[in-house]
Parts: sequence; structure tokens; C-alpha cells
Amino acid sequence: MRTPQLSNRMHLLLLTAWTVLWFALVEPSGGFSWHYLRTGGELIYDGSNGTGGLNLYAHHPELQMGPISFLVAGLFNPFSEHTGQFLAAAFMSALGLVIVVLAGRSAATHFLGTGTNHQRLRRRVLIAGAAFIPMWIEVAVRFGHLDDVLALFFTALAVWFLTRCNAAAVGICLALALDSKPTALAFLPLILALPRDRWMRAVLWCVGLVAVAWLPFFLMDPHSFAAAKFTIPNNPASALRWLGGNTPETPNWARPAQAALGLTLGAVAVWRGRWAGVVLLGANARILLDPSVYTYYTASVLLGTLLWDVCGQRRLVPWWSWIALIVLYGSVFVVHDDSARGLIRLLFVAVSTVYVLFWPQRNRRSHRPLNRVEEEPVEGPWGPMWDPGRTKPWTRYTPAEAGPSGHSPGHPR
Repeated sequence: MRTPQLSNRMHLLLLTAWTVLWFALVEPSGGFSWHYLRTGGELIYDGSNGTGGLNLYAHHPELQMGPISFLVAGLFNPFSEHTGQFLAAAFMSALGLVIVVLAGRSAATHFLGTGTNHQRLRRRVLIAGAAFIPMWIEVAVRFGHLDDVLALFFTALAVWFLTRCNAAAVGICLALALDSKPTALAFLPLILALPRDRWMRAVLWCVGLVAVAWLPFFLMDPHSFAAAKFTIPNNPASALRWLGGNTPETPNWARPAQAALGLTLGAVAVWRGRWAGVVLLGANARILLDPSVYTYYTASVLLGTLLWDVCGQRRLVPWWSWIALIVLYGSVFVVHDDSARGLIRLLFVAVSTVYVLFWPQRNRRSHRPLNRVEEEPVEGPWGPMWDPGRTKPWTRYTPAEAGPSGHSPGHPR
């Protein structure tokens, strides 16, 4: 009786072993940026000297992480510096495995009722996860960027709630992602993938929690706005250089353009019925228009390709996860010309964006009768969504009701 259960979880056991291996290889030389989080964690809990607490961003604009990140980082401060860093790295590494599980379960829920072969889905999660884990260890262990880790984790959690049509939870998770790292703003178009009558609920939760986290800092000290103007050197290997951004530091237009591009591409993806590409497109906007080229940036792209490969497509081999890993991470070690590396990033963004938005895809949503009568489909932009909270047990779409095209009544093509 236990053998099938072990077989069903074999992909998770393999990914766990893969994670432990990468953790063991990287941890001895890891924690490159953890001191920022440790400092912020100390300051946010201690405002007695006037430079911490709610004055943190006014006096330390270089700390570009969100308040949730510092609150979580502070939980490791009671330990010694080395022990705290090790425990934080282990915690962040474990979240990577949780994200892979969330991606697989999001896909299983999304494809519910379509006759999806779950054995193939598990293999797809295994192959895509094997590409995702090395980049996750890069951001979690080598750099120790808890802010990016939490932002991506909450985004993956938002996707899981999205496939279950839980608008409030989607808004809460996206708010927590923004409260961890402001660049998560590009993932907000996920809200548009909910049915329209649930947009407002998600938006209100998101806006409310973002205001609760950030407004106290700006109300306490207006100089906190200085954090939004903080600039970093414009790396010669950035794709930004190919777009005319040749200033020594961050161009004034780069950050607003980055946010606008991510939001626009995400909205177009949802409009095109390709919500699973929102995170990848938002990450693309970041690496295209960011003046820096740290390798941990690629982790957000790999989360995007993971979600796209398991939720947005049904082919067995998740090509985009491995293409992203090889092109964006592998090229760092074999291409030594800064300009060429910038061009590679630019080409990856262009090709992957065009593919996600415009590559023809066959209709994957075949609306069959539900296997369990207690579930009721709720109409979403891409077809039925599954809302366990609804209790009309006898409402179900049949192939006849869906019509010859396979679309349910009122579903926009």
C-alpha cells in the first residue's frame, strides 16, 4: 500500500536531495549580503537611537528591502552571527522546495477536469524544479537575500490561491510580497486573472496591507522617501546599456519604466489568456531595465519559467526553465565581454516575452463533468476556476453545455 505513495513523492525526494547537495556546496562561502538583513533586522526592532524603528528608511536608504523582510530577519538576531546566517540560509532553502510543491499543486488544480496525466505533471515539476533549485540556492544561500526569497515565496503562494479562486488570499499574498520587496509590484497583474467580480476584494486586501506596512515609515519621517531615490552603479554588462541607459548610475527613468513595463506585460498576458506567464514577464522587465546584473536576479526569472512550464504548458520537457538557467546563469561563466553579456540578457527577454505572449497554443481546457459533485466551477478569464468555498453541488458544466468549441457559456474566446 505504501509503494504507490512513495512513487508519487519520488520527485520531491529527488528535489530535496538536489537542494541539500547545492546547499552543502554553497553554504560555506554564502551570506554575501546577509549583513544588510541582519543590520535591518536589528534596526527595525530598536528605535531607541533615532535611526531605527520607523526612522529606518530615512537614515538608511541603502537598505532597499521591505519591512516584512527585516521583521523576519530580526528573528535570527538572537543567535550568533554565524549561526543566525546558517539558520536563515537553511530556512530560505526550504522555502525553495515549498515553492516547487506550490507550483505543482497550482498546476494540478488549474488542469483539474482536463484529463491531465499527473505522472507526466510530476515529471515536469521534477525537470523544471531541477533547474530552479540551483538559482534558488544562489539567492537564498550565496547572497542571503531574504527579501527576494520572501517576495518570490509569497508570489508563488498567491498563484496557488489564484488557481483556487481565493481573491482575499491572493491580495494578501501579493501585499506580503510587496512588503518584502518593492520589485514584486510587477506581479500584481495576477489579480486580473481572477473573475472580474472578485478584483475589488483582492485589490482592497492588497492595498490595505501595503499601506499598513509602509505608511508608518513615511508618516513618521518624510525623509523616508529618500529610499525610493537610492541609486546603484550602472553595470557595463546590463541590458540597460543597450537601451541607451549609459549613465554611471541608475537613470532617473529606469525604475518607473521597469514597474510600468512589468505591469503592462503582465496585464497583456492575462488578456491573452496566459496568466501563467505573469511572473516571468515581470522578472524579464526587472533584468531588462535594472542597472545591476547580480546573478541572484535570475532566481525571479526561474520562478517565472517554473510557473510557465508547469502551469502554462503541458509538454513533458520544460524547456524554458533550462533555457533560462543556461542562458542567464551559464553565460556568466563562459562569456567574459560585458557588452555581450548585456546583449544575451536583452535577447533572452525579447525572445521569451514574444514566446509567452504570442506563440500559438492549442486549447488545453476541455470542460468535462466534474469528478466530485461538491466542486463548482467559477468562470475566470481562462475558463472554469475551482472554488471549494462555493456550495451549489448540482451545478456543473457538461460537454453539451460547453458547446462545440469546448467553451463554457459566456466564456470569452
